[in-house]
Amino acid sequence: MGIELTVLHWLYVFFLLSIIGCFLFRKDTTLVSIVMIFILALVATGSVSLAVAGIFNSFIYAITELLPTILIISVIVSMSNLLIRTGINDVMISPFAGLIRTPTLAYWVTGLLMMVISLFFWPSPAVALMGAVLLPVALRVGLPAIGVAMAMNLFGHGIALSGDFVIQGAPKLTADAAGIPVADVVAASVPLVIVMGIVTTLTAFFFLRRDMKNGTLGPPSYTDITNESQLPVLLSTAWKRILAIFIPVLYALDIYLMVHFNLQGGDATALIGGTTIAIMLIIMLLAYKGAALEKTTSYLIEGLQFGFKIFGPVIPIAALFYLGDSGFPKIIGEYLPKGSNGIINDLGVALSHAMPINENVAAVTLTTIGAITGLDGSGFSGISLVGSIANLFATAIGHGVATLTALGQVAAIWVGGGTLIPWALIPAAAICKVDPFDLARRNFLPVMIGLLVTTVVAMFLI
Repeated sequence: MGIELTVLHWLYVFFLLSIIGCFLFRKDTTLVSIVMIFILALVATGSVSLAVAGIFNSFIYAITELLPTILIISVIVSMSNLLIRTGINDVMISPFAGLIRTPTLAYWVTGLLMMVISLFFWPSPAVALMGAVLLPVALRVGLPAIGVAMAMNLFGHGIALSGDFVIQGAPKLTADAAGIPVADVVAASVPLVIVMGIVTTLTAFFFLRRDMKNGTLGPPSYTDITNESQLPVLLSTAWKRILAIFIPVLYALDIYLMVHFNLQGGDATALIGGTTIAIMLIIMLLAYKGAALEKTTSYLIEGLQFGFKIFGPVIPIAALFYLGDSGFPKIIGEYLPKGSNGIINDLGVALSHAMPINENVAAVTLTTIGAITGLDGSGFSGISLVGSIANLFATAIGHGVATLTALGQVAAIWVGGGTLIPWALIPAAAICKVDPFDLARRNFLPVMIGLLVTTVVAMFLI
């Protein structure tokens, strides 16, 4: 038998349900999470001062755990902005424009290229990197702007971000909450991401082609998008070409080193981050010369502002979920009952004795909760929750924690990371000049079908 549940355990269950309710009704979770942290600390310690200090300590703990992820995203955004302003991104992507001859090729080439670039640069910067070059080409061959936006969303914010195999920001959050290694979540997510990606993109393409044949979408227009950039010329054409080759070669070398030395998690992130900073400094020196010192600082600040803006809402809720696992004694102290293995683990053991939980129920529950947490439009603020709940259900059924964690992660990011929630679709919608609500409606049915099929597949993998 597991440890006897206490008031702390039942409070945590109530808080989990409350957080799900906030996501469901599209309410911000920051204030709620902070209040919950205070109440948990107060009940555990009986001291108001320790409870108040626990709020700050929980933030420090969460930021410490998340800092590598925040930093890698920040430096990648810094470099992405630099590539755009120097024109290197145009040179990097322009060879692929020659592959686009038909609407079908426009959809798949745009999507696949978006997926590859998003694995290294994250989708939002990748949209900016690609949009200016590939969008006019796709429109000229007959693919409507809504089709380009769908391809960017589904392949970038969907496939690439839900797996996040290179930067590993998403797997780090879910793995920490589930109490398992990042590598386990990455490995478990591979088949789920593949199934979700294939089903969703094929379904979306089928509906898109149907509507194009029926004339529902109307003729494409690119008159407002083909204007040349007014950015100053910072690099010669020769240097742009050299750097456009040099950058992918360095990242390819990183991938080789990851495979050869079995680098994963923090080690892989550090390698990508160091390479990104080195590339950025080289371009700075070539493009800005004497002003490189000042410009380097401004680009780093720009990237850090983006990183903390994205993860600002994540920190309070992550702090709450770290309290449910190994973070409790480090944040508040040794106040859990003797023999406790963490609040979530205790609940999982109790659940396994209280009711029969099977693989099918667990899979459906994780997909549903993941989708609900994505309703806030970030995709990331709730994945700590799905990691914790995956741990709870896996403890109850005795196995499958990695698959359940990966399933919840896929559902949360596909819904909230930029494919269904209108305010999360703004980057792609703005680049393609389409209505984000129209884009969300177009994505809805393919994503729902994909989640259904992926959940069924997960039942057999748990």
